[in-house]
Amino acid sequence: MDLFDTTQAALHRALAGTAVRQSTIANNLANANTPGYQRQDVDFHSALKSAIGGGTAAVERVSARAQADPTAPVRFDGSSVDVDKEQAAMAENGLEAEALVAVSKARVDILKTAMGTR
Repeated sequence: MDLFDTTQAALHRALAGTAVRQSTIANNLANANTPGYQRQDVDFHSALKSAIGGGTAAVERVSARAQADPTAPVRFDGSSVDVDKEQAAMAENGLEAEALVAVSKARVDILKTAMGTR
């Protein structure tokens, strides 16, 4: 039995995904007034969901990377960044990261208790 199971690996990959997404959203906001800039987004949720059934090794291979969002409406200057939507996405992503950290901490606390170090 492994000390860190598929759930722990998924939490780790999800935290990494939220970090990449936070950086991508910040980049979108920084380029909001750049003519022709195409909004980027990170979708690690679907890849992670698919990998969970494959076990820890499959989950550990999941990576998050920014990709252009072709569905975003384009403004008159060619940019597809909506500042209000980006700020809402940043807040949502931050809350998701906080929740993931809380769950990870609780799992570590359980392990510490089981080992008698708490």
